[in-house]
Amino acid sequence: MAESYDAIIIGTGQAGPPLAARLTGAGMRVAVVERKSFGGTCVNTGCIPTKTMVASAEAAWFARRASDFGVNVSGQVSVDMKKVKARKDAVSGGSRSSVESWLRTMPGCTVYQGHARFDSPRQVRVGADALEADRIFINVGGRALVPDMPGLAAVDFLTNSSMMQVDFLPQHLVIIGGSYVSLEFAQMFRRFGAEVTVVEKGQRLAGREDDDVSTAIRDILISEGVQIRLGAECIGVAKDGDGVSVRLSCQDGAPQVHGSHLFVAVGRRPNTDDLGLEKAGIQVDGRGFISVDHQLRTTAPGIWALGDCNGRGAFTHTSYNDFEIVAANLLDEETRSVADRIPAYAVYIDPPLGRAGISESEARRLGVPLLMGKRPMTRVNRAVEKGRSQGFMKVLVNAETRRIVGAAVLGVGGDEVIHEILDVMYAGVPYTVLQKAMHIHPTVSELVPTMLGEMQQLK
Repeated sequence: MAESYDAIIIGTGQAGPPLAARLTGAGMRVAVVERKSFGGTCVNTGCIPTKTMVASAEAAWFARRASDFGVNVSGQVSVDMKKVKARKDAVSGGSRSSVESWLRTMPGCTVYQGHARFDSPRQVRVGADALEADRIFINVGGRALVPDMPGLAAVDFLTNSSMMQVDFLPQHLVIIGGSYVSLEFAQMFRRFGAEVTVVEKGQRLAGREDDDVSTAIRDILISEGVQIRLGAECIGVAKDGDGVSVRLSCQDGAPQVHGSHLFVAVGRRPNTDDLGLEKAGIQVDGRGFISVDHQLRTTAPGIWALGDCNGRGAFTHTSYNDFEIVAANLLDEETRSVADRIPAYAVYIDPPLGRAGISESEARRLGVPLLMGKRPMTRVNRAVEKGRSQGFMKVLVNAETRRIVGAAVLGVGGDEVIHEILDVMYAGVPYTVLQKAMHIHPTVSELVPTMLGEMQQLK
């Protein structure tokens, strides 16, 4: 006989635990199911551990540049990868333990560990346990996509998950893929001291960004010694002694890259292929993402999908916002929708890229009449003072409504500066409100009003 609950939550990523807290706080009896590691991708193989490693890489980079700031560092700077991993493990492990402890001590919450599969639209089985509820929330996240690439099955390779176990410095790390995960790891391991080559099928890195952003990112990486191979239309891999050989068909350079280790970072796929979704009447799209409406309801009444598995965003903040939307609609008598949120994210290369709204190319494709302000970081005193003047800021405004429709801040503090622009976008006020605001000196943000005062009509 099935154990009855008011709600079942499958997965403990960024949406599941806070939703459990809200539901139990409302007096509901909740079952939470976790297959493996509490906290999901962000805590275990994503944001928290990788940004901890980025911080270690940044420390190494600053140490090597110490003389640029008039600081003498005796001896050669070296990186102890075992200590880097240990620090990462401690930070990540602390977050994971905190999430697990929170759930296990939460009044009204029962934790089940195992793989959940649907028996019916109202029943879930976890091992020998059968659970039933009128409300079920799926928060199972995603994993690295492993492509059908010639030779890949015959060689050892790393993904973002297995990279978390690396406690050594690869002699030459070859990365297939030129998007955000790839770029962060490329710069990180180059700063640790490895030779790094990025192989990208497209004609530029970070293909969803505007050309000027992609070019600036490429320049940043090349300036640090990362090798970039673009236009690799015929990628294949093979064993090469103790290492690996990656076959290319590129515009320039040798037809092969030889490396000691291979890292595959070509995208993500949802963890939806072994949940028995068909037994619950839950539809998925061609890539396996669960189909949801703007309130995150699936095609099966009483079942919601939150986080990476619904294809509405692949970020920690979008997953958490999914929780806020569902909780507000169910418990707070509000009407919130995914359609109301403005796309925003950051890429944690150094300096970072902060993005909000639509890109210039998207705006042109949509026929939006545009004003644009742009300022290189070489004209931002705060960046120059820090010796990190690469990149630029760019803001796009609808010339008719005078509202900001998009922005890119590639530079020192870009991941933070973007939020003042994002907040003005949510407020729905003209860009002149931000332009007239007095900012603190010396900061990066103080140049945003200046940039807005220099807007030009785009043709």
